[in-house]
Amino acid sequence: MNIDYKNIPICIIGAGAIVRDAHLPAYQIAGFRVKGITNRKKEKAEALASEFGIPAVYESISEMVAAKGNSVVYDFALPASEIMQVLELLPVGATVLIQKPLGENIQEAKAILNLTQEKQMVAGVNFQMRFAPYILEAKRMIANGALGEIADIEVYVNVHTPWSLWDFLFSKPRMEINYHSVHYIDLIRSFIGNPQKIYARTFKHPQSRQLASVRTNIIMDYGDALRATIHTNHNHNYGYEHQQSYLKIEGTNGAIKIGFGVLIDYPRGVPDIFEYVLLNNDETPVWQTKSIAGSWFPHAFIGTMEQMLLTKSGVIARPENSVEDAFETMRCVEAAYQSNESGGFSI
Repeated sequence: MNIDYKNIPICIIGAGAIVRDAHLPAYQIAGFRVKGITNRKKEKAEALASEFGIPAVYESISEMVAAKGNSVVYDFALPASEIMQVLELLPVGATVLIQKPLGENIQEAKAILNLTQEKQMVAGVNFQMRFAPYILEAKRMIANGALGEIADIEVYVNVHTPWSLWDFLFSKPRMEINYHSVHYIDLIRSFIGNPQKIYARTFKHPQSRQLASVRTNIIMDYGDALRATIHTNHNHNYGYEHQQSYLKIEGTNGAIKIGFGVLIDYPRGVPDIFEYVLLNNDETPVWQTKSIAGSWFPHAFIGTMEQMLLTKSGVIARPENSVEDAFETMRCVEAAYQSNESGGFSI
């Protein structure tokens, strides 16, 4: 018999900004039960426990596992380089939500996948953008046939991102695609599946040479009739008036344009915008605006955890954001880096 999935307890591993600003607020909104937290710096875990009413702070992951076993969903938000060592500490058969990306490269992604399978874990990855409320509405409209046949998907990001907020990124040999554009690769996959090929080029910037890359162009090749592109520039440091951050989907019968405002004037952000247009015979197309409750941060984080809770409770057989599906996203990331390194034709 299925149990009430919202009553399944959650234990948090990590107490950084993403836990404070996204995981815990999302779980509060959804009514999920967070029952424990641990962090290398215990005082950070204690501060979040006090702020969000978490009843138990554990000295270590091992102490948490000894207390909770397989009765909880383990949710950890740590750098990709620490995923394997955390998984090693979790029990066989554990249900676990892993922070993206799934490793620093395809070899690490494969090792993580293998370990979760060897330990018979129900494992998901926090590729949460596909669960943002405006993305779910776009998928509903597409599923209902409102847009007709999908012909074009474009992600365009031209913003100024203060990378100094995430010190660990400055030491990463792979940065922009693996830690940012990976969201959009996963998002496009969630709409139209795996591409046939990937073409990509990722760039440094004269003002951000310490970082491996801060700008990227990606073509996800689905054949001659469907275009899918990603354009990111994180160094538009000229005020926020001309910053842009959107997803545009065009079909044979209509189009959707979603402005995700969280990236503009970051971290303050601007309101999201959901616009759509549907063709009606020979009438002049008229764009309309739809009000969508919730945003990428923190509301999309409800979806990734909900998939884990639903799976653990027996309501669904496998989470949409399973580690197996996430591995397909990482295959695309690897293809993008391989394309970046192989270069184009000389002229």
